[in-house]
Amino acid sequence: MQYTIAVVKGDGIGPEIVSEAMLVLERIGEKFGHSFTWQEVLAGGCSIDAYGVPLTQETIDVCKAADSVLLGAVGGPKWDEVPSDHRPERALLGLRAELGLFANLRPAMMYSQLAAACPIKPEIIGDGFDLVICRELTGDVYFGKHYRSQSTRGWGEMGCDDMNYSVYEVERIARRAFEMARVRRGKVTSVDKANVLETSRVWRETVTRIGTEYPDVALDHMYVDNAAMQLVRNPGQFDVIVTGNLFGDILSDEASMITGSIGMLPSASLNESGRGMYEPIHGSAPDIAGRGIANPIATVLSCAMMLRYSFGLTAEADAIEAAVAATLAAGFRTGDIAAPGEATVGTHAMGEEIRARI
Repeated sequence: MQYTIAVVKGDGIGPEIVSEAMLVLERIGEKFGHSFTWQEVLAGGCSIDAYGVPLTQETIDVCKAADSVLLGAVGGPKWDEVPSDHRPERALLGLRAELGLFANLRPAMMYSQLAAACPIKPEIIGDGFDLVICRELTGDVYFGKHYRSQSTRGWGEMGCDDMNYSVYEVERIARRAFEMARVRRGKVTSVDKANVLETSRVWRETVTRIGTEYPDVALDHMYVDNAAMQLVRNPGQFDVIVTGNLFGDILSDEASMITGSIGMLPSASLNESGRGMYEPIHGSAPDIAGRGIANPIATVLSCAMMLRYSFGLTAEADAIEAAVAATLAAGFRTGDIAAPGEATVGTHAMGEEIRARI
């Protein structure tokens, strides 16, 4: 099979980690008889430097025409003074909106080889955990109206950001979560703030109604502040967490850190047809860019999610995930996942070790 992949390497460590992931996919192609065609485009800070905007129409068109999109990371302090509507992060929001990527899947699991890097006590982790955060991606306060006004209390200027969700938006992300739970451990936890927010009351009512369509899946509800606490108190209780854009952004970063490193976790952003954009959940890490020490595993695992969710290539996805696990079992570590005094390898060397085990 032949697949065309739009490649957005982005800023900071993005080019380094994406290059390693591309080589992993090429190794998969050699082993399983697939061909990958790469179409590289700019987005984020590098696009601002080249074109004056974080996202061009050319990039949008290439991404829309491709079978999938592989993205590194965007942003950095270089562009901190850029107006908010032209910041590098607007490229991500723009691509998500243009491609209709409403479902963001962020798995968080504990590799036994990295248990020592987990900040939670071993007696709490027990046998480990394996959860997925299913985050709605195109609604909520990120896509509401952003403006400034004068305080009605006479306190001067104030910033305003509108939070809203339609029933339809909640329905489709809820169904995605319940479908995932059906092939996992059969439990969905819906996270909201229904004791305060009208948006969350609509969310809870809708998720509860959709849950009746899945009698084989258990559903419970949790306020977001409690969910944040429970993730560190007992992460093993969760299977699939479904939540809105803002809460999902925060909780998925928290979940990543209890695994031991944000550099280990992939993500998939899918539209209704199953096409998607795949990226690590970490940022551009400009402080280590160009040094060849970034961890490419999250990007490599994002490619495994691409093979599984967009292309239906289960065996190929399994091969990447098994290679990552075998590489960790063999003792190879980048600096972010190494124990004190433990030997480390660089970005390219880690990629080579993974490819050697496919």
